[in-house]
Amino acid sequence: MIVQRGWADSEYDCLVLLWNRESGWNVYAENKSSGAYGIPQSLPGSKMAVAGSDWATSASTQITWGLGYISGRYGSPCGAWAHSESVGWY
Repeated sequence: MIVQRGWADSEYDCLVLLWNRESGWNVYAENKSSGAYGIPQSLPGSKMAVAGSDWATSASTQITWGLGYISGRYGSPCGAWAHSESVGWY
């Protein structure tokens, strides 16, 4: 999915760091204080429904949505990771 978006292989390393921190790649991860949900910690989780009706249980749907979010907001996983390192969230 990284290469399909035209990103260098090195972007995968940033994505792993980011989502390890956010959710540990747990499809069911939920932030008790904010309500953020899933692998990409979507807030609210239901925003991921645009990527598929199975957003609450599908790693593929969550990853697809998360990569789109990262692309639109930060340009790349390394951009999102840099922001997260700077302010503690993305």
